[in-house]
Amino acid sequence: MSERVTIVGDGAMATVCSILLTAGGHQVTLWSAFEESIERLMQNRENQRFLPGVKLPRGVRLTADDADCFADCTLILSAVPTQYMRSVWKRLAPHAPVGIPIVSVAKGIENNTLLRPTQIIQDVVGKRALAALSGPNIAAELARYLPATAVAASQDADLVQRVQSAFSTQWFRVYTNTDVIGVELAGAIKNIIAIAAGILDGLAAGNNAKAALVTRGLVEITRLGVAMGALESTFHGLAGLGDLVTTCVSPEGRNRTVGEQIGKGRKLQDILDGMDSVAEGVPTTKSVRELSRRYQVEMPITEAVHAVLFEGKDAIDALTDLMTRQAKPERPT
Repeated sequence: MSERVTIVGDGAMATVCSILLTAGGHQVTLWSAFEESIERLMQNRENQRFLPGVKLPRGVRLTADDADCFADCTLILSAVPTQYMRSVWKRLAPHAPVGIPIVSVAKGIENNTLLRPTQIIQDVVGKRALAALSGPNIAAELARYLPATAVAASQDADLVQRVQSAFSTQWFRVYTNTDVIGVELAGAIKNIIAIAAGILDGLAAGNNAKAALVTRGLVEITRLGVAMGALESTFHGLAGLGDLVTTCVSPEGRNRTVGEQIGKGRKLQDILDGMDSVAEGVPTTKSVRELSRRYQVEMPITEAVHAVLFEGKDAIDALTDLMTRQAKPERPT
């Protein structure tokens, strides 16, 4: 079945998704909140700001028109960073056709509300079929047609199969899952662990330390996820372990890069001021720390990252505190 997909957003993942969908024979419209962004894209169809060197397919229609962007669409893809989703969807809600499913590729937890991406969309536009698409997906690698996988999650069996079919290509394999909570939580919390991994890289702490971090980080993610109603098995799959490993080791990962710069002694605000893209793990650290306290789940790595990012704690001191915590037996969760 050929889809007519409207992509909401103009970032790296929006660009990559337009490539994947076009490769599958689907019609794509890409909407940006900023007229100047669309004008830049129209000049040479290259997303120079977020994914330099990558061209948008010729068939992708570009627009900043809130109403026109949804003309004749059969599927909507939300590719907006989590902390901006509410404002974007409040703007677009009056124009979004009723009954058209929405798929989110965001990875974060909204500050203050502590809602996941699909929950934010539902909170703004009302009840409709929703799905999350997540996994170990570095945008720059996908744009180079390197092989990758993802997980489409929804409680709607028909929708999840449509998403699987729409995004599957020779180099991008999509699996399905019904655990939306687990898939979205895994995608959000792994960014916090990636910041910690970057801090280790900045401190030149070595691979032994990073292996321990990834392993214990997965324990934290799983612990909170299960407490919030997710399936434990989700965190051992592509959306969990797969995405965690990729984000913690890839030199192109934004969150790992932020952590690395912090480990080298730079200030957080200076790092963020110099970035075009959003490092979702930074604001999400605040949200997940709140969730851990609400659900009474122990998350020492998240606490350490929060202390370094927002409480002025020295990275070496935070690492020392983690290493000298009370000795205990290893438990999977």
